[in-house]
Amino acid sequence: MDQVRVILADDKSQVRDALHILLDQELDMLVVGEASDAESLMAQTQTSLPDLVLVDWELPGFSQTDSLSSLKVTCPNLQVIALSDWPGGQRQALSAGADAFVSKVDSPDRLLDALHAMDTKIRNIIS
Repeated sequence: MDQVRVILADDKSQVRDALHILLDQELDMLVVGEASDAESLMAQTQTSLPDLVLVDWELPGFSQTDSLSSLKVTCPNLQVIALSDWPGGQRQALSAGADAFVSKVDSPDRLLDALHAMDTKIRNIIS
């Protein structure tokens, strides 16, 4: 596997742009899709078959448990990092099946740590 395939899902284009720049500069990850709502996330997942999704936990139309289940049916080995600035988001995201959670108010280093952990996990699953 050369690169981990990633979809960025956030309703704010500035957030998606910042995540794209971070992934391009820091990791061997390839952004294969971007989504601004749950419907486009589901469509992108079905066509791109990503290894990892970075998803805003408050993404419009995203019903957390049902949407995560649907994503993982489409891509059984899919890893999901939930992003949120809502304080209760971490417990809810992890309970719903997200593989990791990063607060949007955390430092970029916290997100990089989560991305590195997912990169290692994905490469171990695939090999």
